[in-house]
Amino acid sequence: MSSRFRLTLEYDGAGFQGWQAQSGDRRTVQGVLESAVARITGEQTRVQGSGRTDAGVHAEGQVASVRLETPIPAERLRQALNGVLPPDLVVLALCPVPEDFDPRRSARSKLYRYALWNGPCRSPLGAARALWLRQPLDLGAMREAAAALLGTHDFRSFQAAGSSVTTTVRTLLRIEIRGASGAAVDLEFEGTGFLRHMVRNLVGTLVEVGTGRRAAADMAALLAARDRSRAGRTAPAHGLTLVRVRYDGDPEE
Repeated sequence: MSSRFRLTLEYDGAGFQGWQAQSGDRRTVQGVLESAVARITGEQTRVQGSGRTDAGVHAEGQVASVRLETPIPAERLRQALNGVLPPDLVVLALCPVPEDFDPRRSARSKLYRYALWNGPCRSPLGAARALWLRQPLDLGAMREAAAALLGTHDFRSFQAAGSSVTTTVRTLLRIEIRGASGAAVDLEFEGTGFLRHMVRNLVGTLVEVGTGRRAAADMAALLAARDRSRAGRTAPAHGLTLVRVRYDGDPEE
């Protein structure tokens, strides 16, 4: 009898060509994880993720699910998988879930964090995980602009070109900008769902506000325009981390 398992994953995205398995020898999170499952259980099966992180994007709490016939208990299975997975990917938690659990459709919200290093000198230690900006940021203006993005809107202006979805309407539940000008700054976005490159495009636009190249009051008009060319540049992938995916019944943090 098969069982469905929920997996919570952490990975350094620098060595992966994104989440989704691809043809050829391109290294992906899904592909590496499925190979590990096959090695431990002997089963060739699809591991489903809560969403497709792009090449270079990291995760502290990506969620996936897999259906297996294996009799190995959940905790032993987690330990066995971690014994064969590479250093840049780990299964933090693994537990049985109901058969109807879908890591994407069952999710209530996702939380992303984008890291900036705002200082006159580059940070050798932070370079792999944060975007370096020399010019001091006006965090007050960025927070004012971010407030206009909260709620349910058509975020077409922040969707990557060439995407095909049934609707570009999404809901942002929370945006927080932490840190200080001239030091480390984190931008956190929690929403019920995100378009392709949406967070990175939001970051690029908010950085323009913070550096004075765009007025904070422009956000409402930018949303109404529904035109990707009107928004800021796409921020690089290496500063983005999927922090958490929340589901009904999860403990409050």
